[in-house]
Amino acid sequence: MATRIPPVHALSAFEAAARHGSFALAAEELCITPSALSHRIRLLEEFVGERLFLRDGRNVGLSEFGRRYLDVVRQALRTLTDFPMPRRAASVQPRVKLTLPPTFARYLLVPRLASFAEQHPDIALEIYLSVPLYDLSLAESDLEVRFGPGKYPNLQCEKLFSEPTFVVASPEYLKKIEPLNTPEDLQKATLLRSALEPWQPWFEAVGLDWSEPSTGLRVDDLGLLLEMVKHGHGVGLTREHFARDMIASGEIVRLFDMKTATPPHAYYVVYEKQVTERPEVVTFLLWLQETFLHA
Repeated sequence: MATRIPPVHALSAFEAAARHGSFALAAEELCITPSALSHRIRLLEEFVGERLFLRDGRNVGLSEFGRRYLDVVRQALRTLTDFPMPRRAASVQPRVKLTLPPTFARYLLVPRLASFAEQHPDIALEIYLSVPLYDLSLAESDLEVRFGPGKYPNLQCEKLFSEPTFVVASPEYLKKIEPLNTPEDLQKATLLRSALEPWQPWFEAVGLDWSEPSTGLRVDDLGLLLEMVKHGHGVGLTREHFARDMIASGEIVRLFDMKTATPPHAYYVVYEKQVTERPEVVTFLLWLQETFLHA
């Protein structure tokens, strides 16, 4: 049977927290968030089956087992650190970890990313995907773009931009149903649903006293919602940045000359205050704001 080995990133978190006597200082040293460091400590405690720290409010101290285990961990880490690595680069490249909704990453960030790479070739980006409205913890990211209401307690939160929503359908779908000349005609159509883009605000904006649809296809990704529209599954709500290319190519068409001026959800960049102490994070944050505030 293979021998299980403790995760090295959890061992590093344990050693740093024990050395500083503080999760916050250890997290700062490792360039991760305090919540990510706590997660690593819990992971190691589950692995060894013992408490490593005794927590008293904001103060943390090693347990008896933790003190004995620390000697073993330090020796192991020292062995790894001291091993000669002749080809290792002399300097470590600054990096920024990003967590983004898939649609934002695909339609908005990637087409503009070349400009950041040209301006800051020394900064490496690591991009992770999250599901909007569900993944509400920063985990190990430095910055996170969220699509939602913009209410995130204990976090720094800045709106990137907000776009009106409007109705779209594919030409093929429109051929299969009765003409949709006015918003009232939508009662004859299949309305594609998403918690990210509810219909109720649009109904109110165009003067329809209708409730939120409760039946039919539902998806929780804005890009997938647009693909559903494109392939003729029904009528959906979308925004200019996402639909621009499909409208230009004729794959989908815009219905009615009506939109919601202030939809309930927008894109926000979210982060913990201490990450702005790192210049590479500030550099990317400023680029993000300059790129999308006037996009």
